[in-house]
Amino acid sequence: MPSLGPMETLLILGLALLVLGPKRLPDAGRAMGRGMREFKDAVTGARADQAELAAAPAVAAAPDAQQTKPAAVA
Repeated sequence: MPSLGPMETLLILGLALLVLGPKRLPDAGRAMGRGMREFKDAVTGARADQAELAAAPAVAAAPDAQQTKPAAVA
């Protein structure tokens, strides 16, 4: 797949502006960004890992590591 140069990028952006118009172009870009983010998260499993960590109970301190009051110095 060949890379896109600056002229090709400008051509694509110009066509998108003509097709969508100036009012709908930001919404289309936002929707495209959300879709790409959701796809990436689904592929990597990032959101599922975060949900599992949030739902996991906190680990209690070990019984032999109980806190004690310091001895008073006389």
